[in-house]
Amino acid sequence: MRAKPIFDLHHSAFRINYVESAISAFLITNMTKISVNEVTKRYADHVALDRICIDIPEHCIYGLLGPNGAGKTTLIRILNQITAPDTGEVIISGEKLNQKHIARIGYLPEERGLYKKMKVGEQAIYLAELKGIKKAEAQKRLKEWFDKFEIGSWWDKKVEELSKGMQQKVQFITTIIHEPDILIFDEPFSGFDPINANLLKESILGLRDKGATILLSTHNMASVEELCDSITLINKGRSILQGKVGDIKRQHDTHKREIILRTDDFQPIYALGDTYNNIKVEPTEVENEMKLTTFSESPNELLSQLLQIGQLVSYKEVLPSMNDIFIQEVQSQNQAS
Repeated sequence: MRAKPIFDLHHSAFRINYVESAISAFLITNMTKISVNEVTKRYADHVALDRICIDIPEHCIYGLLGPNGAGKTTLIRILNQITAPDTGEVIISGEKLNQKHIARIGYLPEERGLYKKMKVGEQAIYLAELKGIKKAEAQKRLKEWFDKFEIGSWWDKKVEELSKGMQQKVQFITTIIHEPDILIFDEPFSGFDPINANLLKESILGLRDKGATILLSTHNMASVEELCDSITLINKGRSILQGKVGDIKRQHDTHKREIILRTDDFQPIYALGDTYNNIKVEPTEVENEMKLTTFSESPNELLSQLLQIGQLVSYKEVLPSMNDIFIQEVQSQNQAS
């Protein structure tokens, strides 16, 4: 019997193509879209930004976080070329920030700025045309977004007749209508009810999936956890925390674990609570179920004992929220300075 060749040309060519495609995909999804390099900005004696460095990858949602007065707005103004850094530089897709980048950025400011007396549709077309879209194409794109946001019936209404939430929908649409590859949203969920906030979140995720790089500035930490791939936390003009959201939560792990046990006899569980100092025992709303909260890196021994007492319903790690991490990091820096 003739042995099969170790080197199979067709099979190897397929593998080479596959590996090359995988490497290309990795490079594309990890390329830096925006680099903020050692940026400093002063206003008289106040240092708004102090040697800030941020690398924002392509096709991601990047959170820009910080308390009021931290320097977030100053950085956003620099990215939009409303002001310039005193020192340092911003690089967009390998090029130093310049005038031509303005057309590639869509900016939704925290303070909305629609003309109250103009009709909604008329104003939306006007703003789209300012961004280089021809009227017919603008009408087509706007109709799609107005239908999606369920505001088509407001086309001929004046802006002043719309609620705050409706006005925000219109401004969001006019921000993205020219399909820029960089989007900057400053507190985009302010004033939205939960249903419309969810609609906006889905739209933001969709824009990212279509290739946009999104900078999200918000105080809503729940939205950060839902949307952001990575974040930078700024305080007093300095970056104090950076990284992927999942990695940051893991780094701040307090080893909190929650266990739900079903049993007819609660006494042995309370006895365990007395034995282990770091266990909190409390009933749940479900009959014959108890919740145990423990802070332990190795709860295996406890779990083994619980399995002899009753039926394990659930076990989960409870990582700290981004809200808790935000407060902890900011307070820690404030106390140290």
